[in-house]
Amino acid sequence: MKSILVIGIGRFGKHLCENLVKNGNDVMAVDQVEEKLEDMLPIVTSAKIGDCTREEVLKSFGVRNFDICFVCIGTNFQSSLEVTSLLKDLGAPYVISKATRDIQAKFLLRNGADEVVYPDRDITKRIAVKVSANHVYDYLEMGEYSIYEIQPLEEWIGKSIKEVNFRVKYNANILGIKQDGHTSLMPHADHIFQREEHLMVIGEKEDIDRILKRL
Repeated sequence: MKSILVIGIGRFGKHLCENLVKNGNDVMAVDQVEEKLEDMLPIVTSAKIGDCTREEVLKSFGVRNFDICFVCIGTNFQSSLEVTSLLKDLGAPYVISKATRDIQAKFLLRNGADEVVYPDRDITKRIAVKVSANHVYDYLEMGEYSIYEIQPLEEWIGKSIKEVNFRVKYNANILGIKQDGHTSLMPHADHIFQREEHLMVIGEKEDIDRILKRL
């Protein structure tokens, strides 16, 4: 369990708080607008009204005691920049700031952000990949590698992972098998491919693309 501060309760900040709490974290939500915090009161550990561009406000939260501080201010980039910088000046251990453009990310990183996230860009990219390729059911990018949820190739049906020589032939790995609502991770090499199952495959994009072209 981690102690997390979320500053800016717009659409992204709200969903972030909800999911952080679901994963067992203590969350403090902060926004200048009281109405934005009303729905969060039953969910988060605490909710505060305040202008986080003011140093004394951030000081009052004890930001150095949080494991992670999120800056989710989406409508005023200048405020996002100021809050990010102030958090690091006040000793926040790890700051993750939201950006919508690459130029914003550069400034945020230069002003103290340890990490920058692009929620709008990332979700649109994920949707684009999912709908552009046949038989891709989900997609997640992880740095140089990506995870695709796909169906088995017709030529794999009835054969084992070992018989297909999957890792060597495709330069990729099968992380899991999904079937009938259940997921089994790290399948054994003797697993026999079945038509109705979905495979969670990880690899570099160009290697996975070679599989997708054959689906």
